[in-house]
Amino acid sequence: MSYLKFDKSLMINLEYSLYRNVLRTNRRGAYQDTSISGCNTSKYQGLLVMPVPFLDDSNHLMLSSFDETVVQHGAEFNLGIHKYGGDNYSPKGHKYIREFNCDCVPKTIYRVGGVILSKEIMFSSKENRLMIRYTLLDAHSPTTVRFKPFLAFRKNSDLTLENDRVDKSYRVVENGISTCMYYGYPELFMQFDKQPEFIYHPDWYKNIEYLQDMQDGDTYTEDLYVPGYFELSIEKGEQIIFSAGDLLVGTSTLKEEFDFELKKRTPRSSFYDCLKNSSHQFYYIPHNDEYYLLAGYPWFKVRARDEFIALPGCTISVGKPDDFEKIIDSAIPHLTDFMEGKLSKNIIRQIEDPDVLLWVVWALQQHWKERKDIFREKYAPFLFAILDYIMGNKHPNLIVREENGLLSTYGRDVPVSWMNASIDGKPVIPRSGYLVEFNALWYNALKFGQELAEVMNDNHRYGMFGELGERVKYNFVATFLNDAGYLYDYVDGLYTDWSVRPNMIFAVSLDYSPLERSQKKSVIDYVTKELLTSSGIRTLSPKSEKYRSHYGGSINDKEFAYFNGMSFPWLLGSYIEAYLKLFNMSGLSLADRVMVDMEGEMSNDCIGTVSEFYDSSPPFIARGGFSFAMSVAEILRAQRLMNSFGA
Repeated sequence: MSYLKFDKSLMINLEYSLYRNVLRTNRRGAYQDTSISGCNTSKYQGLLVMPVPFLDDSNHLMLSSFDETVVQHGAEFNLGIHKYGGDNYSPKGHKYIREFNCDCVPKTIYRVGGVILSKEIMFSSKENRLMIRYTLLDAHSPTTVRFKPFLAFRKNSDLTLENDRVDKSYRVVENGISTCMYYGYPELFMQFDKQPEFIYHPDWYKNIEYLQDMQDGDTYTEDLYVPGYFELSIEKGEQIIFSAGDLLVGTSTLKEEFDFELKKRTPRSSFYDCLKNSSHQFYYIPHNDEYYLLAGYPWFKVRARDEFIALPGCTISVGKPDDFEKIIDSAIPHLTDFMEGKLSKNIIRQIEDPDVLLWVVWALQQHWKERKDIFREKYAPFLFAILDYIMGNKHPNLIVREENGLLSTYGRDVPVSWMNASIDGKPVIPRSGYLVEFNALWYNALKFGQELAEVMNDNHRYGMFGELGERVKYNFVATFLNDAGYLYDYVDGLYTDWSVRPNMIFAVSLDYSPLERSQKKSVIDYVTKELLTSSGIRTLSPKSEKYRSHYGGSINDKEFAYFNGMSFPWLLGSYIEAYLKLFNMSGLSLADRVMVDMEGEMSNDCIGTVSEFYDSSPPFIARGGFSFAMSVAEILRAQRLMNSFGA
């Protein structure tokens, strides 16, 4: 039985099927995403969304949807579905869906009278190209299928309206056509593996609505352009393959290519397999020798902090340490340029954020535990360079304070940590001065540097890191531990922030902790009692007057709620790591319960992956990016830690 399978009763229930979507990517920034019903519910969704580098650095929606109509004896049965004003859906193709599953690729089976038609969607791993395989499983009389492409040619964050700037021309290519709506865009090639008939009938379908954007208070209505439609006859048992992309293909090889790509796919037959598959979707390979991790979908690019937090989970935790090295090797030149004060190449965004280098050290530490020999040869000098850079106070917004060895940063007017929401250009949470996770990471970095220096017989660095590490350890406790038994979130001059937030968990989870066992237990108790939910770790205790349990309202309301209560799955990685380090085998039962809750998300929202964050009270609605690298990576890393304890 399929792990991700939805039967007819679920598919015809739009209250269910419209709120579950499926994502496919190609490692070059392009993606395909739509609800399992086939109805797009957000402007970000579509069958072919891809970068257009010579226009800008955004993703662009080319092919929004591809409606199929089964024709028998002159009767037409339209399998498509779109939402229009007044809660009207037309056509209502979802009522013909018998089953949807997502083993290797998304597969929908339709039944119209005696016709049973399957549709499998595949994304090319090499090109910005979508393939759909149609198989006529059963039919008792001659059958024709009509295909109608809905085109957008716009940024995925924008909407389009009927206009007279559209180039409505097309040209005939092998087994299909190509067209380009606007100057500056690439041609869109739509081809089949057999000769279709194309009927040119340009038209606009107006006032199509996107349900989830509407519910989120975003813009949600647009017009889509249809240049005409294709028709092909199909016989029982026959397969037809459709290809849409920015390159002309030889159609005689489409069947072979589809089968080849299918064999490469990992079946989503378990929680782990879903997460493993999802982790691969964040890979971004703009060139053959450059590897990066996207922060997530649908709107994220490569962001420095996200990349290094997600790196161990997306690679080492799924048995791909070679990929870790490819990604870190691609990042090192960018990091080196930053430390040398050179202009950024702008591939890795936000590289200047003050905690980025601390997360780089943490990521390298995970690799050290896997491949010590390779690490010593390739990465030890770079790690020492990072520590020397920080200790030399060369970072523009990270200072080692002479009086206590702790790191301070200025964040009153600009966000400096992962809690980076802003209203009117000012941080919602003005975390400034000594930040608890910055200094937990700093102590861990110094002790890791000392460990490495000992192995490398570098006595000078061994002594230097060790001496500073002891100062940091003492002053960390003196600065952050309060009488209540948990850690201040940040200390800025005479101000101490008493908010119960999850950032203190890193002082327990990291390999080198400045806390004693009783102090660690007290921190974990606070996080467990006040911050743990079934969908992640809250960003603020419900006891706080600033706490918000749901993400909604105006843009400012959402920005305020973002890190004042929302629940983030990525924090579960460090929470479970801390819990297991403190309680060992006896901590597995709680970790198992956490994982059972997260496994339940595999059939919700974007199926087979994990969203950016969730409301922190029932029904724990998913919010933000619908597939988020840090969320997936840290749950994978937590699973691996649990397995090391025999889970």
